[in-house]
Amino acid sequence: MAIYMNAKTKPDFDPKIFLSTIGDGRRIVSFRQKQIIFAQGEATDAVFVIQKGLVKLSAKSKAGKEATLGILSDKDFVGEDCLAAQALHIASASAITDCDLLRIEKETMMLSLHGEQTLSDLFVAYLLLRNIQYQEDLLDQHCNFSERRLARILLLLAKKNTPHSVIPELNQTTLAQMVGTTRSRVSFFMNRFRSLGFIDYGDCRRGLHVRRSLALYARGSALTLAHN
Repeated sequence: MAIYMNAKTKPDFDPKIFLSTIGDGRRIVSFRQKQIIFAQGEATDAVFVIQKGLVKLSAKSKAGKEATLGILSDKDFVGEDCLAAQALHIASASAITDCDLLRIEKETMMLSLHGEQTLSDLFVAYLLLRNIQYQEDLLDQHCNFSERRLARILLLLAKKNTPHSVIPELNQTTLAQMVGTTRSRVSFFMNRFRSLGFIDYGDCRRGLHVRRSLALYARGSALTLAHN
């Protein structure tokens, strides 16, 4: 451990390059739409960094009920629980779209985090932001009604896919799991968003276009609140 503490970041080390290129202990892996990246209960042996595509994190209870924990996209980390002495994955990761990910072996990532301060700083900052988002998600679940929760989720996904605010069309069952409501309610809300001009399915990039006006509704100023 003393060796790691005395290590200094190399002058030419760039964490962004490290997290996007192949090398010792790092390789690009590709997954087709709906393919499993890793499953809940499998051994944790690597960290993934999304280079392209959308990834869903989900978990199942012993009773078989599934919950969607989040949707991740470019530059997000997946499977970082292996770095916290977590022997088994507590959630599953699957490809929503065709994906390319950089797979970094656990040992390689641990050595690099200890030896490269800039990488360690970047990773800690990412984890803090992710933790804040989880707290906001929890607050949203308890304090907002389902229509506004759906609006917030669409806005977060669109923000990750700037500059066009276009996201791949998601399965409404997945959205329902994230919102905490039924698929039929999500379908009803999405149709209403479309009729009000908040979203558009007709984008030439074959995705869902989220318009800025939806942000007004998410803040509660565009529509009269309709509790369900």
